[in-house]
Amino acid sequence: MPKKPAVPHTDPTGLKKNLTSYGDNEFSLFLRKAFIKGAGYTDAALDRPVIGIANTGSAYNPCHGNMAQLMEAVKRGIMLAGGLPMDFPTISIHESFSFPTSMYLRNLMAMDTEEMIRAQPMDAVVLIGGCDKTVPAQLMGAASAGIPAIELITGSMLTGSHRSERVGACTDCRRYWGKYRAQEIDDQEISDVNQQLVASVGTCSVMGTASTMACIAEALGMTIPGGATPPAVTADRMRIAELTGAQAVRMAKEHLTIDKILTADAFENAMRVLLAIGGSTNGIVHLAAIAGRVGLDIDLKALDRMGRETPVLLDLKPSGQHYMEDFHKAGGMATLLRQLRPLLKLNALTVTGRTLGEEIELAGPGFAQEVVKSIGSPIYPQGGIAVLYGNLAPGGAIIKQSAAHPDLMEHEGRAVVFENAADLAARIDTDDLDVNKDDVLVLKNIGPKGAPGMPEAGYIPIPRKLAVQGVKDIVRISDGRMSGTAFGTIVLHVTPESAIGGPLAHVKNGDRIRLSVKDREISLLVPKAELKKRALENPAVPPTAERGYQKLFLDTVTQADKGVDFDFMRAAQTKGSTPR
Repeated sequence: MPKKPAVPHTDPTGLKKNLTSYGDNEFSLFLRKAFIKGAGYTDAALDRPVIGIANTGSAYNPCHGNMAQLMEAVKRGIMLAGGLPMDFPTISIHESFSFPTSMYLRNLMAMDTEEMIRAQPMDAVVLIGGCDKTVPAQLMGAASAGIPAIELITGSMLTGSHRSERVGACTDCRRYWGKYRAQEIDDQEISDVNQQLVASVGTCSVMGTASTMACIAEALGMTIPGGATPPAVTADRMRIAELTGAQAVRMAKEHLTIDKILTADAFENAMRVLLAIGGSTNGIVHLAAIAGRVGLDIDLKALDRMGRETPVLLDLKPSGQHYMEDFHKAGGMATLLRQLRPLLKLNALTVTGRTLGEEIELAGPGFAQEVVKSIGSPIYPQGGIAVLYGNLAPGGAIIKQSAAHPDLMEHEGRAVVFENAADLAARIDTDDLDVNKDDVLVLKNIGPKGAPGMPEAGYIPIPRKLAVQGVKDIVRISDGRMSGTAFGTIVLHVTPESAIGGPLAHVKNGDRIRLSVKDREISLLVPKAELKKRALENPAVPPTAERGYQKLFLDTVTQADKGVDFDFMRAAQTKGSTPR
C-alpha cells in the first residue's frame, strides 16, 4: 500500500516557540528578536530551525571535561545542516563531588532540563551528558518535555598504567583500595596508583553506570549509531558530536519527537543490552525512571525472565577483563547488537528515523575481535543481573550475579547488622566486631528516603579484621545502591526500604538469612509472628524535612522499583509494563 502523506506540523517553530507572556504575541516575538540581535544575529540566522544544546560543563565535573570541544563540534554539525545552535546551561552532577549523593540530585537535574526545554524556543534539543546521573536525568527531562531530542555521550576516559599494569577508574580504584585496607600495599603505592587511575577527562573506563547508560541510550535509539563507546578525547568522539548536531536539525524538520522513540519495544531492547553487557545495577533504577516519564513500568519479573535467556557477552570489567576503549576498537555497540539480534525488537525506531534493525544492517558484517563474545560462547551464561524475592524483599531486590563470587551464590549465614551508614563507618573496622567470613552483612536505612537519596553505600567494605585474613568477598545486603564499577556478592535495592518499615528494618544480629540466586530468593529465616512483633515494637518513622528540596524529595520520592523518581513527575497515564 502507498504511504499516507505526512501530516504537516503546524505548531510554532523557531523563535516563535514558547513566547514570553506579554499579552501580545507579535510584540513578544518583536522583543525577543530585538534582544537576540544585540548578540549579532541576522534575520537569516534567526529564520533557521533552533536547536538547543544542554551544556553540562562544570569545573566540578571532569567526566564532562571535554564539553568545550563537544559544543564546538555539535554547533558545526547544526550549522552545516541548516540549523541555529543555541546552548544553555543546566545543572551538572558528578559522582564524587555531590553531597550527600548524586542520586539525591538526579531528579532536580531532570526537572531543570525539562523546564529549560519548555521555557526556551527550540525545535529540537541535543543533550550532552556522560557522568552516571546526567544521562538518565536528561532523558527523563526530555521525555517529559516531549520535543525531538538526541543524546550525546561525553565519552569514557583513557586507561593509565601503574607499574606496568593497565588500570582505569573505577573498578581498579576499588580493587587497589581493598588491597590497601588489607595492608597488602603501603601508603606510597596507594598514592602512586591514585595518580594513574584516571588518565584523562571522561567517564569511568569500565562498565560502570556511566558506560552502562551510554550503551542503554544507544540501545533505546537515543544516540547516533556508534555514539556509546568512543573515548572522550578522540577524534571519533568529535565526529559523533558533529553528526549529532546535524541529526538534531533533521529531527526538528521531520518532527521526530522523543515519544516515537521511547516505546515499550525500545525499553525491552535496553533491558536486553543491560543484561548482555553485565551492566550496572543502577541501570534498572534509571530505566524505570525514564519509562515512568512516558507512562511505562519496568517489570522486574520480566527482566529476570529475560536474564535467564540473555547471556553476558561483553568481556569488560568488573564482570570481565577489558575497558571501554577496547570495546570501541572492537566495533562498539554494533558488534554487540549484531550478536543480540535474534533477541531484539528490530522495528524500534531510532533518532536517525531508521529502525534498530536497519541500523544493524548498515553497520556491516563485523570483524574478528575478542571483546564481544558470541551467544554460543558467552563469558557468563545468564544476564548480569538477577532479581530476588522473599520475605526480606517482597517488592524485589537485585544482585549483579556476573560480578559475584560463585561460592556465595547459594548461602545461608548469620546477620551482622548496621543500622545506618554512620553505624557502619564507626564499627566496620573495629577489632571487637563479631563477624566471620560466613556471616551476612546487613546495612539498613540507605534507601531512597533513608539516606536520603539511595547512596552507593551498598558496596559495604570487607571488615578490616577479615580483609587482613585474605577474605575477598562476603554476602552483603542493603536497601541502597552500589557503583556499577563495584563487584562482589551484594544484594541491593531491597524493596520496600527499611526507613518506611520494610522487613529489612526488623533484621537483628544473629538472625539467619538465606540467599539462593538459583531460586531467586532472599529470605530472613525468622517466623512471621516474630517479625510482626518486631514491627509493632519498633514502628517505622519515615524521615521528614521542614523545607526546600529535601522536603520535596522525602515527601514524593518513589521506591527503587519505580525509579526513585518523584511520584508527581511520572506520566499521568500509565500505558502498561515493558516488556509487554
